[in-house]
Amino acid sequence: MTTKAVLFHETGGPGVLSVEEVALAAPGPGEVLVRVEAIGLNRAEALFRAGTYYYPATLPGSRLGYEAAGIVEAVGAGVTAYAPGDPVMAAANFDFGRHGVYAERVVLPEEYLVARPEEVDAVTAAAVWLTYSTAYGGMVLTGGLGAGDHVVITGASSGVGTAAIQTALRIGAVPVATTRGEDKRKRLLELGAAQVITTESGDADALVEEVRRITGGAGADLAFDAIGGPGFARLGDALRPGGTAVLYGWLDPRPVTLSMNWPQTVHTYANGAFVGTEEGRRRAAGFIGSGLRDGSLAPVIAETFDGLERIADAHRLMESNAHLGKIVVRVGG
Repeated sequence: MTTKAVLFHETGGPGVLSVEEVALAAPGPGEVLVRVEAIGLNRAEALFRAGTYYYPATLPGSRLGYEAAGIVEAVGAGVTAYAPGDPVMAAANFDFGRHGVYAERVVLPEEYLVARPEEVDAVTAAAVWLTYSTAYGGMVLTGGLGAGDHVVITGASSGVGTAAIQTALRIGAVPVATTRGEDKRKRLLELGAAQVITTESGDADALVEEVRRITGGAGADLAFDAIGGPGFARLGDALRPGGTAVLYGWLDPRPVTLSMNWPQTVHTYANGAFVGTEEGRRRAAGFIGSGLRDGSLAPVIAETFDGLERIADAHRLMESNAHLGKIVVRVGG
């Protein structure tokens, strides 16, 4: 059996991605064959493709992709959690150079999957797992965010950023969003951000002053940061005494600088470590599923592309930073 899949044989820009026919083995013991219906794009995949991720691509012929929604077509020996016809989501806790889900069909170990609520369509499901599990695992379980707390969310127009706003609102916290330009301010306010701080001026002191103003001089309880680099120190400066900063990304590749606004707690958060455990997947699935059902969690879809052959275009949009929310690719097959 074969399937169409996206591969790349050298690192570089979106143009290195190609759709090829590859061999597809039947699911072995503990494995599940999934027909992919939709793929959710993540910034990590662009870094991986470019050769700047924290682990290298499996060249030549590297696979790509963390997040997908699909239907189980077959299961291997010993699999009891899933059966043909079950809707599922990839749990994004694997090496995507080997198991990447940019494909029409994939075979994954069963622990790399979670059940998808039957009432949730494939495009929505492809946009929820990684973003909301990161927001929930990073802000709530790691950062201890609670009702009434102020949280500064950097890169708030990203998929994780918009999910973080909704997650904060769902638990009764106050989300303060940051974004680089004024063009996304209105949409972030519509999504529920209590305040939006624009950072295009590059004035780090202005960020601290604005957070202090918003919090009545107290400082934020939590900073949830995707950027890192020297700017991480200014986020720490914006915290209340004893506040917490959670760093979950490194869009700025320069060394991270810590604030001298002590005492404060700093966490580095790896979502793969969280959803790589059965307990983590159970907690994340419970939070996300209940939020989707009651409507408090609703992923923001920036744009939907049709067909694997549009994957390079989808990556170009992701790297343009012109979008707000999640980019999804529908898959045939």
